[in-house]
Amino acid sequence: MHVETLIIGAGPAGLTTAYDLTKNGGSVAIVERDPVYVGGISRTVNYKGYRFDIGGHRFFSKSREVEDLWTELLGDEMLQRPRSSRIHYNGKLFDYPLKAMDALVKLGPVEAVRCVLSYVKAQVRPYRPVRNFEQWVVNNFGRRLFEIFFKTYTEKVWGMPCTEISADWAAQRIKGLNLYRAIISSFGSGSKSQSEDKSDVIKTLINSFRYPRLGPGQMWERARDRVVENGGTVMMGSTITQISQHKDSGRWTAIVSDTTGNETKVTADHLVSTAAINELVKLLGADKDADIARANADLKYRDFLIVGLIARGSDSFEDNWIYIHDPRVRVGRIQNFRSWSPHMVPDPENACYGMEYFCFEGDGMWTMSDADLIDLAKNEIAQLGLVPKDAIIDGSVVRQPKAYPVYDDAYELNVDTIRDGLERRFTNLHLAGRNGMHKYNNQDHAMMTGLLTARNIANGDNSFDVWGVNGDAEYHEGGAAGTEDQIEDRLVPRKAS
Repeated sequence: MHVETLIIGAGPAGLTTAYDLTKNGGSVAIVERDPVYVGGISRTVNYKGYRFDIGGHRFFSKSREVEDLWTELLGDEMLQRPRSSRIHYNGKLFDYPLKAMDALVKLGPVEAVRCVLSYVKAQVRPYRPVRNFEQWVVNNFGRRLFEIFFKTYTEKVWGMPCTEISADWAAQRIKGLNLYRAIISSFGSGSKSQSEDKSDVIKTLINSFRYPRLGPGQMWERARDRVVENGGTVMMGSTITQISQHKDSGRWTAIVSDTTGNETKVTADHLVSTAAINELVKLLGADKDADIARANADLKYRDFLIVGLIARGSDSFEDNWIYIHDPRVRVGRIQNFRSWSPHMVPDPENACYGMEYFCFEGDGMWTMSDADLIDLAKNEIAQLGLVPKDAIIDGSVVRQPKAYPVYDDAYELNVDTIRDGLERRFTNLHLAGRNGMHKYNNQDHAMMTGLLTARNIANGDNSFDVWGVNGDAEYHEGGAAGTEDQIEDRLVPRKAS
């Protein structure tokens, strides 16, 4: 088989690249390891008719082009859904984004006084300079509110102390909010004009978003079908076992093996990789270079698993998800799949929840048996007072390796070393997507890297800066959808200096 472009991975970036190329007459083949599902971390797993969203994916983008592409692919199958998230702490549910008056009232008078005094102390003796996540939050909310609403969940997700995460992550995620301004805002005063310092304005997140009727996987299944209709090839349950590039012609030659052991030789003019960058380095043999090998070995990932629980009775909450700020349990976030789309849950007499656990591949959580994980999830959702254990009638486990690229103090240097080394050794090689670039991309960011990659291939140059996607301090869910011609970047958690 010969194609113009060979793509590794049928996630949002790979499928967007393929769809854009084939729509304009290009020939494409995609190699996807999963034998059943496309979409990567954005896939939707079907268990006995119950559909699990792996992590929760709100379809919202400032990029007009991305919003238009979603409409082009699914049209009326895209639902408009209300956005609702809350924080579970000490048996109570608090508004998220955090509202100071709601928090202080629900904490009770004694705890509220402690929080206010802690905030006053932080204003009298703030951290200067602010170097990490903990210091930033303490300066803006006080230590007591930091310990209640920020510390536990953040450390569950990233597997590192808040003192080792940079302040930039807090400034971007928490939107320049401090306790004083939140209280003033709660009484309807203290607003600032747009001409004033943008970092001081209390910003809100979107209150609605679009969502595929049958979950995010429906979007990527449709994209796969369109690629095939346009003449492209999608090789499911397949991996590239060998790959090389001809020194003179630049043509790529790959041996693709499927689950039955059959092999196909594929040649291509361009190679697009959305696979984890450390896997690509090994596949290409680039780790023979000592510097690349060292950088590659130093890249880290945070892994993830979700336990889907099916329970008798009505939904115990209407939120899309609830953040669990309780150190007594290991679950970090709980999804309610009916709140994403009522079509995700086939039986109206039952509810379906997703218990999200953050871990490292190979650790005690990751290696637990499915039965033990389901039992853990049943115990914890009951312990939190959300669903009685005896109401749960079934469950299923989905593991997602390399869900989050970890940004430690050497991350940028390592990625730059690998990128420079690959660009020196190989021509017509394009990296795209979250793991392909080791960047904490959201779905719309990953799609934009795919669109820009497709245009670079079609134009025969690298005029579009794929690496410029996802680096600014504006949260992707702030502002209005589809208001910008090109997607904005955003910050990710970095190791504190």
